[in-house]
Amino acid sequence: MEPLFDGLRSEIDNYLEPEQVDLVHRAFLFGAASHKEQKRKSGELYITHPLAVATLMAQMRFDTETLIAAILHDVIEDTPVAKEEIGTIFGNDVAELVDGVTKLTKINFESKAEAEAESMRKMLMAMVRDLRVMLIKLTDRLHNMRTLGYMRPDKRRRIARETLDIYVPIANRLGLNAMRLELEDLGFAALYPERHRVLVEAIKKARGNRREIVEKIECAIGERLEQEGLSGRVHGREKHIYSIYQKMRRKGLPFSEVHDVYAFRIIVDSVDMAYRVLGAVHNLYKPVPGKFKDYIAIPKANGYQSLHTVLFGPFGVPVEVQIRTAEMEKVAEAGVAAHWLYKTGEGSGYGTHARVREWMRNVLEMQQNAGDSLEFLENVKIDLFPREVYVFTPKGEIMVLKRGSTPVDFAYAVHTAIGNRCVAAKIDRKLAPLRTPLMNGQTVEVITAGNASPNPAWLNFVVTGKARANIRSYLKNLKRDEAVQLGERLLNNELAGYSTSVAQLPAQRVAALLGELKLEALDQLLEDVGLGNRMAVLVARRLMPKQDGDDDGVESRRRLKKALSRYMPSWLWGEKTDTARPLMIKGTEGMVVNFARCCRPIPGDPIVGFVTSGRGIVIHTETCKNVAEYRKLPEKWIETQWEDEVKGDFPVEIRVEVINQRGVLATVAAAIAEMGGNIDNVNMEERDGRHSTMTMVVEVHSRQHLANLMRKIRTIEPVLRVLRSRG
Repeated sequence: MEPLFDGLRSEIDNYLEPEQVDLVHRAFLFGAASHKEQKRKSGELYITHPLAVATLMAQMRFDTETLIAAILHDVIEDTPVAKEEIGTIFGNDVAELVDGVTKLTKINFESKAEAEAESMRKMLMAMVRDLRVMLIKLTDRLHNMRTLGYMRPDKRRRIARETLDIYVPIANRLGLNAMRLELEDLGFAALYPERHRVLVEAIKKARGNRREIVEKIECAIGERLEQEGLSGRVHGREKHIYSIYQKMRRKGLPFSEVHDVYAFRIIVDSVDMAYRVLGAVHNLYKPVPGKFKDYIAIPKANGYQSLHTVLFGPFGVPVEVQIRTAEMEKVAEAGVAAHWLYKTGEGSGYGTHARVREWMRNVLEMQQNAGDSLEFLENVKIDLFPREVYVFTPKGEIMVLKRGSTPVDFAYAVHTAIGNRCVAAKIDRKLAPLRTPLMNGQTVEVITAGNASPNPAWLNFVVTGKARANIRSYLKNLKRDEAVQLGERLLNNELAGYSTSVAQLPAQRVAALLGELKLEALDQLLEDVGLGNRMAVLVARRLMPKQDGDDDGVESRRRLKKALSRYMPSWLWGEKTDTARPLMIKGTEGMVVNFARCCRPIPGDPIVGFVTSGRGIVIHTETCKNVAEYRKLPEKWIETQWEDEVKGDFPVEIRVEVINQRGVLATVAAAIAEMGGNIDNVNMEERDGRHSTMTMVVEVHSRQHLANLMRKIRTIEPVLRVLRSRG
């Protein structure tokens, strides 16, 4: 067993103290004993895998705790050893690291996707507490990908897809470039083995001629730097196979037409030298317009810094050149692992560490606002895509956002409260729609209002995970609050028949019912009533004390029928009782009172409410065709009326028949605007060569407002008839 430890020992002897080496060796013996009955698919002892993971991490000079956790990372998941035992022997920090990497194998989930999402959620949350959790997991995944050949083909493809979708973007976000490139190529080979084989063979065939081109360009750049008196180490290489495949797929090109597979890296001593070398290579080969990127002045989100340019090389071949300092090279290849400082937090000043911490803060916020694991993972995936856009705040500060971001994404990136109160935006000092995609170099200013709130329509165009998570969280909480308020109104309406109200109910009686229903608080009960999951009349019945003489249930059924009749429309139940208390509709109830699209009721229309489980109350007109179909569910209908002063704009559909004439649509639209209406949607259909029908959805305040608006439209000369659509 001891020879297995020699490889790791040779690495850690170079930088750990003897007592620390002994502690790592002790962890190896503990792990080997725990996994002694287990073997890998290859037939090797299982301990060889965690030992290989620890060796890879030792090559990056990780600390003792991380190496021990790497050796023990599968112990909790695959053996009877508990987290507490690891904490007792090796310390709580090691136990937390191991637990953070462990999958949730002992909990039953409704689906495999949910289980995987919950495991990822747990690991990401552990990463927020200690980034080493993710570094262990990434290294674990790297070794598993290197030894994936022993798995079944279907399992290979599933693991490869997960690697490309989740672990590669995380490695990129953490700046682990070398690890990202290897994971990409290993994932590509496992997911598309035939494509990988064909592409490797094509590259080999073309390699002889291409190696000659690489050597020629490398020599030319070296000679030009020497002539200019500039110092720099030039390294030429071919672009790695997965990036070639991605370009072929993205642009629909065959391999023979992918020319820019040549990349050169120039390592210099200082930032000043980097810009001077850039000028020299631009004098040597002409730069391709629009292909220069300055990631030194504006680093990438993961802290990466370099100058990128594309040149017209010999034979017209595009050549990519990257120029960076030795420190930037170190960060580009190893990311946060390049200068990992565990005890003191001294690394906080580094660009990579600061940016990774900012991303982790966003991950934590997304976790707090997500409804479930699948939604959380969706938001994290959205946030992991590497392409960015760089914009400025009004004070000249640079903000890095995902490409395609809008002013709303920008507002949430500044601060959650700014996003929630956003009402408008200026781009380069000009007002612009909130859904406008931002471009590099633009200056963005957000206009807020104290009483503003997120609009559900924003979810149709925001692209960042932080914006999406915050909007969804706000809307969920808003709907919950509105449901509680509506539930209290409905229950108070019902309790009025007993001459009481929610506020007047004895606390013991409320607590008893909550206990029966297994609810923790009264608000949960009110929310259920407001959302239509429980009927107010039945809840009120259970809240009231049992009446004498009600043993046979006759009196109970009589009271229930009487109570139900108070809420039922007369056309469903018969004559209403004297105690009828209709629900008054104000127009400001929010998301728990919805207005049916089939009949589009507006203030002034006779209306009824239909209780829909999970959605609250849907308001229909009494003449709606769907009302007749629902007569078989009388218990779902409740009596409703409009308040005397209803607020808000209500959509209504009208049909306008017109004579075909130039400008008729604009004339009708102008008349609607003049009358204070707003057009939501319009569709124009030609009936014959002379006549057309315009179907319009118009926002109005009331039935009287609609009548005035239709009267105005009828005065337009080409208009033949105006009708309100009744569904």
